[in-house]
Amino acid sequence: MASEYEIVIGLEIHAQLLTRTKMFCGCSTEYAFNEPNTNVCPVCMGMPGALPITNEEAIRFGVKAALAINCHVNLYSRFDRKNYFYPDLPKGYQITQYKYPLAEHGYLTIETSTGEKKIRIRRLHLEEDAGKLMHQADKIDTAEYSLVDLNRAGVPLAEIVTEPDMSSPQEAKIFMEKLRNILRYTEVCNGNLEEGSLRCDANISLRDPETGNVTPRVEVKNINSFKFVERALEYEASRLKGYFEGDKDVIRETRGWDSKLQKTISQRSKEEENDYRYFPEPDIPPVVLTSEYIENARKELPELPDAKKKRFVQTYNIPEYDASILVSTKELAAFFEECCANYDKPKEVSNWIMTEVLKELKDREIEINDAKVTPKHLIGLLTEIDRGMISKSAAKSVLAKAFETGMMPGEIIEKEGLKQISNTDEIQKIVEKVIEENPKVVAQYKGGKTKAITFFIGQVMKAMRGKANPKIVNQLVKEILDKPK
Repeated sequence: MASEYEIVIGLEIHAQLLTRTKMFCGCSTEYAFNEPNTNVCPVCMGMPGALPITNEEAIRFGVKAALAINCHVNLYSRFDRKNYFYPDLPKGYQITQYKYPLAEHGYLTIETSTGEKKIRIRRLHLEEDAGKLMHQADKIDTAEYSLVDLNRAGVPLAEIVTEPDMSSPQEAKIFMEKLRNILRYTEVCNGNLEEGSLRCDANISLRDPETGNVTPRVEVKNINSFKFVERALEYEASRLKGYFEGDKDVIRETRGWDSKLQKTISQRSKEEENDYRYFPEPDIPPVVLTSEYIENARKELPELPDAKKKRFVQTYNIPEYDASILVSTKELAAFFEECCANYDKPKEVSNWIMTEVLKELKDREIEINDAKVTPKHLIGLLTEIDRGMISKSAAKSVLAKAFETGMMPGEIIEKEGLKQISNTDEIQKIVEKVIEENPKVVAQYKGGKTKAITFFIGQVMKAMRGKANPKIVNQLVKEILDKPK
């Protein structure tokens, strides 16, 4: 028996497309904050005789998403009926693409601890979302009843299915983060896992490299954050090891991730494809595209994260790590570029964004576009530092105040009395006074204890209430101490 088993992971990701109307009817796709069952019609409620009409915008968004993840877009695709019963599926079947998907054979390259790794994408197909069950007291296991909200039923989805190419929970998390970033860049999906706009089902099994034995494959559902993708798969990988030790509870099944208990819970036995009795959707014609249509969609694609990262490294001469952080969202990348267009120290801009700006955003739990601080604020702050008007340490508090109030750095510096003293004559008087008052420390310095210089710098800064320019203080203290008598 092997001491280390190989982890085999494949993902199925459902991305809600940002169309105004649903996949097969004219109802609004807005559902999160609407009264239940208000954005519905006979089509999405599954009424007899109601006929679906394909949303062309959803097709276009699907093509853009497919191109962004390096898929081959098929000129011919078709919708099918996936038959199963669940209370949130009013028709008794889901309209999806089974035999002839919109796109196939894509890939994404991710950065792992051992270098780059190519994750193959089997297919991208379009389908409609189901409704939503609302359980009494939000507890499915103890609820006496559940209510059905069909506002979400029929919302367009792009389902992206990977090959089982991931070999660790961390790789699955990295892949999900990269995919979400690409979908956000293309503006086909907002990628909000917490709202259910992007959902992940993970398939995992373990393989014994010595014997070739493989555990039953388990599907883990209900994963609504990147952190939980990693934790759920770590938990399941640990549980599956029991299969090689004779644990009969390890079977092929579907399990759900319980974020409160931090464990997976058995939900049902895993279905086979035949259980769904797929057959062609008779009420919807096939989707027939032209090469020109696909090329026009390609032209609509923005500069994607990998290309932008490469350009940032070449154009702004910043490290790859910096560039990867800056392109992590389209909005952050735009913020950086606007700063660099008006301030000629890209590395300094990068440093401040990656440390102080991101810290403030995290503390306030907001995105860069929602912040009161704009590129103009950061440029203004860096300019004040360059002019010697404020120290870098004080500048951090100025930035925090700008995030809080939206005031420009110059106004905050003036109002808070933070202006740095850079007048050499004024600082020199204090330096000479401090040195004169501490002859014993001077003797220590002269005797070779060079670290004593920090004492004088500290005393000068204290005397000037921290407002003295530290560079000038350091320079003058050294000059006066080293001056021969």
